[in-house]
Amino acid sequence: MIKRHILAVASAVVFAALGASALQAAEEVNVYTYRETKLVQPLFDAFSKDTGVKVNVISASSGLEQRMKAEGANSPADVLLTVDIGRIDDAVQAGVTQPIKSDVIDKIVPAQYRDPDGQWAGISMRARVIYASKDRVKQDAITYEELADPKWKGKICIRSGQHIYNNGLFAAYVAKHGEAKAEEWLRGVKANLAQKPSGGDRETARDVAAGKCDIGIGNTYYWALMMNADPEKKPWAEATRVILPTFEGGGTHVNLSAVLLAKHAPNKANAIKLIEWLAGEHAQQMYADSNYEYPIRAGVAVNPTIAGYGKLNADPMPVAKIAANRKAAATLVDKVGFDN
Repeated sequence: MIKRHILAVASAVVFAALGASALQAAEEVNVYTYRETKLVQPLFDAFSKDTGVKVNVISASSGLEQRMKAEGANSPADVLLTVDIGRIDDAVQAGVTQPIKSDVIDKIVPAQYRDPDGQWAGISMRARVIYASKDRVKQDAITYEELADPKWKGKICIRSGQHIYNNGLFAAYVAKHGEAKAEEWLRGVKANLAQKPSGGDRETARDVAAGKCDIGIGNTYYWALMMNADPEKKPWAEATRVILPTFEGGGTHVNLSAVLLAKHAPNKANAIKLIEWLAGEHAQQMYADSNYEYPIRAGVAVNPTIAGYGKLNADPMPVAKIAANRKAAATLVDKVGFDN
């Protein structure tokens, strides 16, 4: 984290040194992103190769919305590339975006993964799933509702209930069942925890592998990264398997990586060009294979590791409706003392 912060600050210094005027050249586009540079740079290199438009990147782990707000009309930002409905909604609420007016995006991105007012559009999906012990969990299907069943008492691991990934899942539960039933469910899940919520999704897999719990909750791509790109953590993936849970009568909760058009984008035309390019077949396939996320564009192949989880039946609830219930979900987490 410290290293990423240092890199972000260093990038910011370089970026500032270039000067806003230089970054506003006609054939450039300036991207602020929460994605790690190593994950998105290949995409930007490919975009530049296809279009001749240079991409200048600021990568940070937090605070980009506040930075854009502080920069105001002088902000060089054209595009904000971010992850999770929490950060997407934070940017909209900060007033640093403007509608993406693109027939291409409207045609490619399903309506449930676009803001009704056009403030954001999803470009890839990740699901919030179960990491289950291969040795101790025999069932192949599970519902989110079942996580509150006493049969799991002392067997569930999870990161903080206030983390944006869990906030999105809990907000979806509120949207689907209402606050009263969501509170009852959260109390049940808390009663089933093997330990105080802590760590990240990788550490959840670690604790399942170590026998501290039988199941954990994590995002789809973390398991694939551990299995294929992190030799030290590969044993955690090898000791677990991914189950795609569903809501009763619904599908699997999915969240988004998304793009937003900056309110004062100095290179607006190039920004739209980049946003539309990211929804194209080439970029979507790159996303699927390098980031282990589900393509937003129909017809693009899912990475084989992700496909190995089984067919994703995404819950049809609009992501904007989930965003509208984020605050209620966060309040319930505190009310039931989920993280205590």
